[in-house]
Amino acid sequence: MKSLFAAATLAALILAPAYAGCVYPHAPDHIPDGSTATLAQMLAGEQAVKVYNTQMVSYLHCLKNQQDKEIAQAALKLTKKQIAEMRSMDRQRHNAAVEQLMAVAKQFNAEVLIFKKKHKHGK
Repeated sequence: MKSLFAAATLAALILAPAYAGCVYPHAPDHIPDGSTATLAQMLAGEQAVKVYNTQMVSYLHCLKNQQDKEIAQAALKLTKKQIAEMRSMDRQRHNAAVEQLMAVAKQFNAEVLIFKKKHKHGK
């Protein structure tokens, strides 16, 4: 147990400076309500989701690049188990970020469907 804690602590100390450069993007503050939004509001919402997607992809690339760099630099100091644990933590960060991105996209797409249904007959 102590060795696992020590490995996690070592990995955190090694990676802390690297991940500091990777800025986690914030989801759009507002997803328009498809039942009340104007076309302009829906288009602005679409743009906000696209920007968020681009920022998230950049963040994920940053995490991967930084982790690869840090592992390469610390390879002689880390065991294979510690490297595997670091990669596992990175996968967890990656998966959580992708899940959040997918939730935002799903929410926006649901509002788009509501908007399209409302305006289907030229209302």
